[in-house]
Amino acid sequence: MQIQVINPNTSANMTAKIGRAAQAIARPGTTILASNPEAGPVSIESHYDEAVAAVGVIEEMRKGVDAGCAAHVIACFGDPGLLAAREMAKGPVLGIAEAGFHLASLLATRFAVVTTLTRTRIIAEHLLQRYGFAELCTSVRCIDLPVLALEAADDSLIELIAAEGRRARDEEGAGAIVLGCGGMADLREALSEAIGIPVIEGVSAAVKLAESLVDLGLGTSKHGDLAYPIAKPFSGRFAHLGR
Repeated sequence: MQIQVINPNTSANMTAKIGRAAQAIARPGTTILASNPEAGPVSIESHYDEAVAAVGVIEEMRKGVDAGCAAHVIACFGDPGLLAAREMAKGPVLGIAEAGFHLASLLATRFAVVTTLTRTRIIAEHLLQRYGFAELCTSVRCIDLPVLALEAADDSLIELIAAEGRRARDEEGAGAIVLGCGGMADLREALSEAIGIPVIEGVSAAVKLAESLVDLGLGTSKHGDLAYPIAKPFSGRFAHLGR
């Protein structure tokens, strides 16, 4: 099967890293189509960034659907444009935050999130509430580094993230850690060893869930609000998004 993995920001380096991590975790026979929008924010660190990036997600989704991808992954922890993307596709569409929360809840009774900038903590907390995981999450912890700083991963970055994970483990009783950024896609193994409890990284979680859903013959419901978008023309610079 072919799984589309969309990096909603425009960093080609991050897209390549996410694509490599997704392909490494995929089973034999699964190919990863990793892409990013041509236009939009270079990183996503605010509600504003997410709103702009969502248009790029939709444009990339159209390409993936036309290419016949069996499933789609939105590789940004804010899950920008997720429900709109699900309207477009019959196959499963997964956001990495939602996928990460689900897997963490299967491995521990309580988990913590470690993400990037402090200002994004509220965005993660809103997602936890929306998806029904707020009561299972002990905290959302931040390392106060911008997303693009993750492109140069080294031992100091690993330790910065691991230190927050260990505090959540020791001070709050968190039994698992969810990594709160697609740019952390290649850090799961190192952080699992450094923290000593299960570490869930959303890109790999979403890819494996996508494979399972396709194997089960399950796709996005086309009944109700996730039915295909109503056909109508769009005007101006969004004319190409009309149906």
